[in-house]
Amino acid sequence: MIYLFTDGSSRGNPGPGGYGTILRFGPHEKEITQGFRLTTNNRMELLAVIVGLEAVTRPELPIMVVSDSKYVVEAVDKRWVFGWEKKADFGKKANEDLWRRFLKVYRQRTVQFKWIKGHAGHRENERCDQLAVNSALRGPLLIDEGYERIEAARKLL
Repeated sequence: MIYLFTDGSSRGNPGPGGYGTILRFGPHEKEITQGFRLTTNNRMELLAVIVGLEAVTRPELPIMVVSDSKYVVEAVDKRWVFGWEKKADFGKKANEDLWRRFLKVYRQRTVQFKWIKGHAGHRENERCDQLAVNSALRGPLLIDEGYERIEAARKLL
């Protein structure tokens, strides 16, 4: 089993944000992190999962995603995201671009989710939070094109 620990952060919502992931397979561990100049916490929580799943080089192995994001865990476990997709209801949901990207990689893997309470002393969750916050504060900060494109369009309406 591959373990994928994730966390996202934004300093303001919206504001500068980042994600942190830890991939663990046996004794092997890899950290992945990135910051963005303007984004939301939910986008970073979801992107942490996506980037971690995309980084798995052995897709035949089962993956356990451990996250403190009820937004992500419940959307999958309660099957909301699949209902949004089936009803072609994505256009009415936030983060459509990331949910579509998630579904693509999710379907290429065998994935389970486990929700944990954030900021409760869980070693890997605390480390992912540290990675996410540091990336948001120190950069380099990329452009979250999905978020900024949607916000620019909303301002035109």
